Amino acid sequence: MDELVGPRLYSCYRCRNHVCLHDDIISKAFQGRHGRAFLFSHAMNIAVGAKEDRNLMTGLHTVADISCADCSEVLGWKYERAFEASQKYKEGKFIFEKSKIVKENW
Repeated sequence: MDELVGPRLYSCYRCRNHVCLHDDIISKAFQGRHGRAFLFSHAMNIAVGAKEDRNLMTGLHTVADISCADCSEVLGWKYERAFEASQKYKEGKFIFEKSKIVKENW
């Protein structure tokens, strides 16, 4: 009998709370505060912090830190606003730091 396999997920590295789906990855070519990061179209089981303007590698953005809803570990940030026209595609998207998430159901 074949086993049913669910969606490939990423979880918080600290408490294993499911926070994003592999199918929602837009790009793996991003840089976070602590190394490599992934851009996702959606996130789940997270808390969004206060908005602030940050000067990132690609210019000025309004971002909000995102934390695990269970353990409060900061996992990355959400792009709220991009000031450069070429960066508008990031608005409403989520950065998860690779070092802060682990694979589940792979």
